[in-house]
Amino acid sequence: MKPTTALPVLTLALAMALPVAAASPREDQLAAYAAAARAASPAFAGFSATRGKTLHTQNFAGGKPESPACTSCHGNDPRGAGRTPAGKVVEAMALSASPARYTDPAKVEKWFKRNCNEVLGRECTPLEKGDWLTFMLGQ
Repeated sequence: MKPTTALPVLTLALAMALPVAAASPREDQLAAYAAAARAASPAFAGFSATRGKTLHTQNFAGGKPESPACTSCHGNDPRGAGRTPAGKVVEAMALSASPARYTDPAKVEKWFKRNCNEVLGRECTPLEKGDWLTFMLGQ
């Protein structure tokens, strides 16, 4: 092999040997919710930011009276900070305002468990989680 062709061939060989870039933690989380939603309902056709917005803004009667909706603490604008009933500031939920959000799947699950129980009075379904997260990622 000529020295002038060795470098491009070596570069191509190395590029082919590199692993394909992994999906982001957010994409992995959504894929896990999609798999669970599909297992719960074969009719699952994908997540909806519109349903996520509805979930975020509607009032529920099953949870704590001081937090009937996500907006009780997180506010009406996901790009703005919220406040808990105790007065603690809650960082903006929108990805555009808080770019580091939703990168730790364990933390995402922890907050879904806590907040869904407080607002809905039950755990959120994988469809609800995926819809809500899709809404926030688009904000």
